[in-house]
Amino acid sequence: MNRSNRTSTVVDAEAAGSYAAWFKALADPTRIRLLHLLAAEGRPMSVGEIVERSPVGQSTVSHHLKVLTEVRFVLQEKQGTSTRYQVNRTCLTVFPAAVAAILAEARTELPREDDRGR
Repeated sequence: MNRSNRTSTVVDAEAAGSYAAWFKALADPTRIRLLHLLAAEGRPMSVGEIVERSPVGQSTVSHHLKVLTEVRFVLQEKQGTSTRYQVNRTCLTVFPAAVAAILAEARTELPREDDRGR
């Protein structure tokens, strides 16, 4: 297809900011490993459980979970005095749409805030 025949769209500022935050969150191998662990486990896990299955310490796990939670790749749930973390499959399934939008392959919309929740 000739590029000059294609209708050009620009990713809006809000979407670009979200996409950049997502890519930044995934730019660390430890965060990828934590996401994989949470996805493979398929249930909410405490920081202690995650640390037991990780090659890094508690403070490092907590830091990475914070980053992943900020971009909604991970959801946190308070249970008494502890917090449990689980992968947010809804948010992660939307991630390929970011790549498609950047490549101008399709016009995609970010999920609404209420769609990115539990």
